[in-house]
Amino acid sequence: MPKPAAVVMAYTAHSDHSDSEPPTFAVVGSDDRIAPPASMESRIADLKRLGATVEYKEFPSVGHGFGTGAGTSAEGWITDATLFWERSQ
Repeated sequence: MPKPAAVVMAYTAHSDHSDSEPPTFAVVGSDDRIAPPASMESRIADLKRLGATVEYKEFPSVGHGFGTGAGTSAEGWITDATLFWERSQ
C-alpha cells in the first residue's frame, strides 16, 4: 500500500508511531480533558525528533470534540488542514 500523503489528527491521545511518519497536521483544544494537549505534544515532539514535517495547533478555551470549530477559536482548522495536505502532496 502507498504511504499516505499526510495525516490529520484531531483531539487524540494516540501515541504510537513508526520510524517514518508522513507529514502530520494535529489539532487539540486547550481544555480537552479526554485527550489533553500534553498527550498530543508528546507525540508531536516524537515526530519532530524523527524528522517528520509537523504542524500543531492548540486552540484556547476549546474542549474535546470541537468538530468543525464553528464559533470557537478552532474555527478554520479544516481549511488549514486541507492546505497542509495540499502542500504535502
